[in-house]
Amino acid sequence: MPQPAILQAQAILVFVGDHNRASKAAQLHGSDFDAKGTENLLISSVDASLAGQNALLAAESLGYGGVFIGMIRHKALAIAELFNLPDYTYPIFCIALGRPAQNHPVKPRLASETIVFQEEYVEQGVEVIQAYDQVQTAYAGARQTETWSERMVAQFGQAEQPETKSILEKNKLL
Repeated sequence: MPQPAILQAQAILVFVGDHNRASKAAQLHGSDFDAKGTENLLISSVDASLAGQNALLAAESLGYGGVFIGMIRHKALAIAELFNLPDYTYPIFCIALGRPAQNHPVKPRLASETIVFQEEYVEQGVEVIQAYDQVQTAYAGARQTETWSERMVAQFGQAEQPETKSILEKNKLL
């Protein structure tokens, strides 16, 4: 069942990792083409993420709200079929856009001193996570039933979704 944000959205933007054009460039020049590998996946994922963030900023400047949805990767094969995605492409995330029913304050982020470092990475203890859980809980109120750290445990405490690997292999990216 799709998430409520998808069902209620006025528009859905799907962002795709795309090496298909690069394959055409290789074909044009009679060159070998091999899109497989983590570097290429990272490049196209970062490109799509930057495009998505810019699209959301533009939408927000026009009075729209949006929600990033990464769960489409769990249905990547169906999404690829629905949008007729060719080889060397994969759906990364979508953004559900619409006019917000209510305006919420800007979601608090981790304090800058916990994510911006001078010269070297500074590892921090669990107290930073506990403090952020409290900030997020106060912000979300009844809208959220679990803390930020509990969501991270759920995300990183499970095996990789087999669908992600399947589409990457099917579309010649792994």
